[in-house]
Amino acid sequence: MLDIPYASAVGSIQYVAQCTRRDIAYALSVMSRDQACAGEAHWTAVKTILKYLRRTKDVFLVYDGGELILEGFSDASFQSDDDDAKSQSGFVFKLNGGVVAWKSSKQDTAADSTREAEYIAASEAAKEAVWMKNYIKELGVVPSIAEPVVIFCDNNGAIGNRRYHLLR
Repeated sequence: MLDIPYASAVGSIQYVAQCTRRDIAYALSVMSRDQACAGEAHWTAVKTILKYLRRTKDVFLVYDGGELILEGFSDASFQSDDDDAKSQSGFVFKLNGGVVAWKSSKQDTAADSTREAEYIAASEAAKEAVWMKNYIKELGVVPSIAEPVVIFCDNNGAIGNRRYHLLR
């Protein structure tokens, strides 16, 4: 694998994901973990991502012309990594129907339950929402930003647990 440009290809994919293609964030997160010990299967997976990008080159961001509203979505996959039992988190924020922020990464700590993994993901999304709301408010271009940012989460336990914390 010494002569295969695995790290370079992953870096190129990362650039594309950061600039325009949020749909490959999870695949990129998984591929980025194995740069130090990449094998033939990893290289095949990277080539699959590159083929996907080529087949979907006409996909692009679209922003609706209606009222500007910021909304978020968070999710987690409980203990998705068999090596260290850590969960995968992700969030997406949309402004006016178009994606403006996203993240997909392995959680820093090992969650003990699906509820805890979902709560960690929702907490990370809430921190991002606070930052984004403050940033957009400072810009002064979005009048409806005074409204609370709605974050959609698919776990009732995590949603119920929020009443004990700062974010509501």
